[in-house]
Amino acid sequence: MKWVLIVVGGLIGVIALLALVGAFLPRDHRATSTITLRQPPDSVWKVVRDLGGITVWWHDAQESVRLPDKDGHEAWRQKVGGFDMPLVVLESQPPRRLVTKVDSPPGAAFGGSWTYEVTPDGGGGTRISVTEDGWISNPIFRFVSRFLFGYYGSLDGYLMALGKRYGETVKPAHS
Repeated sequence: MKWVLIVVGGLIGVIALLALVGAFLPRDHRATSTITLRQPPDSVWKVVRDLGGITVWWHDAQESVRLPDKDGHEAWRQKVGGFDMPLVVLESQPPRRLVTKVDSPPGAAFGGSWTYEVTPDGGGGTRISVTEDGWISNPIFRFVSRFLFGYYGSLDGYLMALGKRYGETVKPAHS
């Protein structure tokens, strides 16, 4: 019984420490990942802008369903990495810029936006940058996101899957 109490006490201590460290981390973060593809910008734009087709090439996205517009914005419900995420398209400037935002309900654990920038690289290819301006409300999730998963995990996964979609192996650069 003594060992059980020690183990339980230790677990509570670890969780309290994670929460304490997480409470001192900023709620908001910004991360940008960039790759270059050997594809023309129009081709990359079509794939990036096809939010309904994302499940075909990005295996982290299990579902993407078009919803009725919300406040004049195109709306989607995506299931990514096991999380249901209602999205709205805030901006779409073909073939250069797309901004989506998680339509977080009150009390949500996380939220933010992704800004996709598609530009010619000068050699017939395309440079694509995705910037996440995000927030995480729960201090324990903040700790886990910052130190275990990193802010670039989803961005890099998306961009590597996009490269694979074109048969290219890419290594995202961070800024």
